[in-house]
Amino acid sequence: MRSVLRTSWQITQAALVFTIIAYFIWRGTLAMDYKWQWYRVAPFFYRVVDGEIVWGPLILGLLQTLKLAAISGVIAILIGFATALARLSNSIAGRAIATLYLESIRNTPLLVQLFLFYFVLAPIFGIDRFWAGVLCLSAFEGSFAAEIIRGGILGVDKGQYEAADAIGFNRRNKYRFIVIPQSLPLILPPLTGLIISLIKHSAIVSVIAVEELTTAGLNLISQTFMAFEIWFLVAGIYLVVTISLSVGVTFLEMSLNKSRR
Repeated sequence: MRSVLRTSWQITQAALVFTIIAYFIWRGTLAMDYKWQWYRVAPFFYRVVDGEIVWGPLILGLLQTLKLAAISGVIAILIGFATALARLSNSIAGRAIATLYLESIRNTPLLVQLFLFYFVLAPIFGIDRFWAGVLCLSAFEGSFAAEIIRGGILGVDKGQYEAADAIGFNRRNKYRFIVIPQSLPLILPPLTGLIISLIKHSAIVSVIAVEELTTAGLNLISQTFMAFEIWFLVAGIYLVVTISLSVGVTFLEMSLNKSRR
């Protein structure tokens, strides 16, 4: 009963906060004499031309954002695993390289890194703007993924390492069959937050004109001057994507916990 009341109170608080925010936005638009034009937003999502659906710029931008985030996320996790294992290894060179990578990436702004990738590395290696954005996001998020993964690995009980040594596992099999599977429940929740952060950070590639969701919103605003409606739509799309990802990973985490019992 107490948990139900606590949950109800939290929902009420959230509703009250959103109501206050909506009120101030409404008052602001009244002061600006802004004319809402929600009736014009449907073509931003899709149009029906000769009986066929033609996707609008917001949907195309969303697909590009998901593609960008998916590729960057996979590469970032691979970088994270490699860096975490390098930091945990007995190799002095491996630990030094991993530490240099982490300190240089985590202590410089993402926007500066994006400019370095796009204006310096991309012309040298012939990389287009999409892949420059992918590599920049992968390198940036991979540095945070490395610490998440390293923390999860270190969180596995030391008795499991000893048990793996006792049955004769080499280092590779010990991590593959014992350590990594048991670290996943520890790694998954913060890694989910990192992927959500990556989706939000993907908006920064709009400064190099990658045609993702934020760029689509900017283009629509320049064409229609409907700044309020379009930014609300863009923010709502990001919110739906990130909440859906959070819910999906929560169910995955629950299934992992059940399988361990």
